[in-house]
Amino acid sequence: MDPVIIVGAGPVGLTLALALARQEVPSVVLDEGPGKDDQRPARTVVLREDTAALLERLTGVPITDAGFRWAGWRSMRRKQVMRRISFGGEEPDGPADTPPPGSTPQPVTESDAPLHIAQHIVTGALRAAIARERLVEVAVNSRLDSIEQEPSGITAHTRGPAGTWWRGSYLVGCDGPRSTVRKLQDIRFPGRTAVERHAVAALRTELPWPGEALLHRMPPWRTSGPSAGEITARPLPDGVWRLDWLMPPGKDLVTPELLVTRVRETLAGWSDGSTPPYDLLDTGVHIVHHRLARRWRAGRVFLAGDAAHLLGTLGTQGLDEGLRDSDNLAWKLALAWHHGPHEALLDSYQAERRAAVSARLRAADQALPLLRGGGGLRSYVPGSARGHDGLLTDGHLGRGILGAPGAYALSPLAPQHIEAEISVDTPPGSQVTDVRVTAEDGSFVQLRERLGRGALLVLLVAPGTGVWERKHWVSAGIMPRLAAAVAALPHPAELLVTESYPGAAAHTVLLIRPDGHLVTALNGVRPADLYAAAEATLGGPVQDRAKARAEETSEAGESNPPSDTTSNTEAAAGRR
Repeated sequence: MDPVIIVGAGPVGLTLALALARQEVPSVVLDEGPGKDDQRPARTVVLREDTAALLERLTGVPITDAGFRWAGWRSMRRKQVMRRISFGGEEPDGPADTPPPGSTPQPVTESDAPLHIAQHIVTGALRAAIARERLVEVAVNSRLDSIEQEPSGITAHTRGPAGTWWRGSYLVGCDGPRSTVRKLQDIRFPGRTAVERHAVAALRTELPWPGEALLHRMPPWRTSGPSAGEITARPLPDGVWRLDWLMPPGKDLVTPELLVTRVRETLAGWSDGSTPPYDLLDTGVHIVHHRLARRWRAGRVFLAGDAAHLLGTLGTQGLDEGLRDSDNLAWKLALAWHHGPHEALLDSYQAERRAAVSARLRAADQALPLLRGGGGLRSYVPGSARGHDGLLTDGHLGRGILGAPGAYALSPLAPQHIEAEISVDTPPGSQVTDVRVTAEDGSFVQLRERLGRGALLVLLVAPGTGVWERKHWVSAGIMPRLAAAVAALPHPAELLVTESYPGAAAHTVLLIRPDGHLVTALNGVRPADLYAAAEATLGGPVQDRAKARAEETSEAGESNPPSDTTSNTEAAAGRR
């Protein structure tokens, strides 16, 4: 079968190519550039736990080591510290704040610190992994100019040193805001232009809050030129910081002189009036647009990343959502590529991802007038400043209505009427918690390491298994019956076992999609319910032959008496 054609060699397109290759699907990446990226210290991205883990899983490179995980988060308004959050269980380093008594909140400890990293490092790691991947071909200096669809495939033409026709099974446009793919498919891209503008600088210096990201609203010092009502400082490795100044609406030029003035005034304001030494590495202007493509699928053509959506106000990050697009689409394309058309499954990509991004865009558009209203009666309402600060913190830290990753509870793939379904701390459709599991080969790994292989995951919660070798409990209790049920599913699945899962009782069985979203949690081994949930996850009914196999497992295990080790493992593997 023909490869998948991926238009665009940015992080989203390269991630999709690697994700497909991990599932034995070949692809061709059409790169209109020379195959390398400029190093821009001021062009950085903030990744959440799930997307950072996705990149590490695909590249085999510890991306975390090349970026910087924030030690903490600090938000200020004028001279007052509004909120302090510490990550990783330790209070951030640096001098304690000494504002008036009662005005400085105590640091709140949270896990899952965001990862701040230069975008060219991410792209470089992806390119290096692709260079080692036999299933991915990168065609440089290849600019798309036409697409022709047929029932059996798709043909794309590129212009360059030598015009070339490419034959593919599907085509995915990951070619950015000015997407040629989107235009060739006549897909509208409505939204708002220049929602926000930020002047950006990357510099090496020392700030009073080492390792902490900072959001400073309404700084007390007077600035030259248009006022800077909001400043963000995010740390990078080697003492480098990225500073963003929110610019007022309009078309005032951000000149080098203005930026240098902003840098000096800001550093002086944070350092008791004297500007500390600094090394200015890079500057730029970041303009935020809010747009959402009307359609994300047109036959065999799909859109992903900035070609499908633009967002980024109030601290939200667009690349995170683009990487989630790739993760969502890859396993669905792989299943269709290997097993033939699964139209409902492919349609679910748009239904799930467009809804998730649309919810974030809608939340940001609703919050913008409140947060950027410029005073009025709202500014005098008690507690309003803290409420505004909470919204902005959510956007920057990837939580709440502005920043949290989307869940697919209303997905067309969500199973209906599962009698044995129970609640755990992860709602159906949300990303699962990354717990330690025992794999089928007996090794202990993290759950996220088993994602992205195209297989469904079935996770049994069995307290006590961690202290015994797998061979002692794999044939005991409910394990044979569960293993038979997993083998009968309509799609390959891997059976994993964990000591515990948040909110789950012993013997809970979780069904997890290849992209890490929870399908359902069942109260014990329920072959028929497990099969129905897996069937729904694949987009609908499959062959009756496989369903009959699932029904046959309802009595499986009864003829397999427990081994001599049962007395030691019944509490671990359990009984129904």
